[in-house]
Amino acid sequence: MAEGLIGGILGDEDEKPEVEAAETLTSASAYAAAIAAIASRQDPGVARKTEEFLGEQSQLLKMQALVLKDEHALRLTNLKGQAREGRLRRTGIRIRIAFQLFAAIVAAVIGVGILILIHDAVTARQVVIEPFAVPPSLAPHGLTGKVVAGSVLDELSRLQDATRSNAVARGLSGAWTSDIKLEVPETGLSLSEISHLLEERFGNDVHIDGDVFETQKGNLALTVRGNGVPPRTFSDPTNEMQKLVVQAAEYIYSQSQPGRWAAYLTEVGRDQEALAFCPSALAGAELAERPSILNYWGIALQNTTDSTREALTLFRAAVKLQPDYWNAHNNIMNALVALGDEEGAWRSGEDLLRIAGGRPGRAPENNYQNWDLLTWNLQTWLNGLLADAESNAGVGTGSTSVGPAIADVQARLHDPEAAELAVKTKGDSNDPSVAAIAHFVHGRLAAEAGDNAQAVTEMEAFGTAFASPFVSTNYPGYNCWIALAEEAAGNAAKADAVLQSAGGTFVDCYRFHADILDNRGDWPGAQKAYADAVALGPHLPAAYYSWGVALARHGDLDGAAVKLKDANQRGPHWADPLKVWGDVLLKQRRTKEALAKYDAALQYAPNWKQLKEALNAAAKQKT
Repeated sequence: MAEGLIGGILGDEDEKPEVEAAETLTSASAYAAAIAAIASRQDPGVARKTEEFLGEQSQLLKMQALVLKDEHALRLTNLKGQAREGRLRRTGIRIRIAFQLFAAIVAAVIGVGILILIHDAVTARQVVIEPFAVPPSLAPHGLTGKVVAGSVLDELSRLQDATRSNAVARGLSGAWTSDIKLEVPETGLSLSEISHLLEERFGNDVHIDGDVFETQKGNLALTVRGNGVPPRTFSDPTNEMQKLVVQAAEYIYSQSQPGRWAAYLTEVGRDQEALAFCPSALAGAELAERPSILNYWGIALQNTTDSTREALTLFRAAVKLQPDYWNAHNNIMNALVALGDEEGAWRSGEDLLRIAGGRPGRAPENNYQNWDLLTWNLQTWLNGLLADAESNAGVGTGSTSVGPAIADVQARLHDPEAAELAVKTKGDSNDPSVAAIAHFVHGRLAAEAGDNAQAVTEMEAFGTAFASPFVSTNYPGYNCWIALAEEAAGNAAKADAVLQSAGGTFVDCYRFHADILDNRGDWPGAQKAYADAVALGPHLPAAYYSWGVALARHGDLDGAAVKLKDANQRGPHWADPLKVWGDVLLKQRRTKEALAKYDAALQYAPNWKQLKEALNAAAKQKT
């Protein structure tokens, strides 16, 4: 379009000089003829000279017109050349700008790449396994430096995969998990070698090498060493190389990442080893590793002894070092519950909510499970457990397998089919709570189905398993439920013995004691026990709920409604108080309000058969 426009303009300019020249000549000839006519009337000589002069002028004008025409052609050619030159100049400018931008982008990419290499080098925290020195005499047996190094690498990877600690998500050490690599020397200078040199100069990698040799007795021995890993030699009289590799890998793991090693020991039932390892490892560990060591030291104490108060001190020390150590916050709540301070555990949950910035917030949902248990926030508790199981090979990151906990929540949600399925899900074979909670869940389901004989059998089996500190510290207060099963089965003495052995410091024990007193006809004593249960945990909903159920059973519907409202305020996502509240409203002939309570309860226990039946019956009454 630009050339057409210029051409059109230049074409108009080409015609204009010729028109003007013709018009000038015509005017000059007419003017000369008029002058000559006037002069001829006066003097013929003057007329002749005038005519000659004017003729010469006309000739001059013709010549000027020709010159103008030639100059216009030259000017037109120059203008066209200038237009082409302008286009070329603009194109050149664009190319130069594009090249400069490209060069700038390339320089930026290179700069960013260099910065990334430097950053990776400074933050490098890898375990680098280098080829081992192996005598040539062992080569016929398939033992070379790379083979031994590869075997150690494989065992280290297995240990890391088996460790359920969520240390990486917390960012304590930042890069150990999945960062073990086998280094093979390369020739020539490459980008990877530059990165390697930077990591050696600025990073915190742990380089491991070692030797395989035969002792004087003819046994194989394996020595490993590294920066920050003191040399240690392992030997085996059976000459099984794999045993040496396992021992060496465990030693490397314990020295390079003591926090995760402590977690691994507690998770596979080697708590005594953890108790021996953690105190000695704590003093020399990096600051980022110490919270994890303290945390799993406390867990090992709980799993093997009755030192829950000492464990609580360790959990609190871990949080003091790292305020966002969410797992330790959860363990603080668990320890407080085990010590019978459920109200204190509830306050610790409130502290966790504040530090994490609300819920959902920075803390993983699974770390609220003790707070959810206390407030009967069952659906949220279940979702946290399921998410933890899904992201950690179905086992979870807790000190106990997640499957039994899921079954427990499903039973509390009155969903027997889901609970049975969760019980059948395989957990960690080293976890004694798997079998224990299976008995507990089966006992609860049998009691709800009205099978008191089966319920007491399962609950007594759970009571036997509960004698293990591993079970009792991870599921504190659960033994209170045994008393209800014994009372329902007619075993009053056993029920009293359970409540007495439980320590009498749990809200469940207090409220179940009140239920038992009411069952035995001691209503005044039951009311006092309900009041004591409320005083023990004023922010917890369970005691208010049991008291409300008892008041409804005795016909005090208004009093029952008050207590059930209190329970709902403290446990707004618990279906049971809403369901019983609906039952009370229905007896008061407030069907519309009863239906609203049933509908609300159904949101939190969608598979509760008795709730659905009550809802359908109330709906029929309304119609």
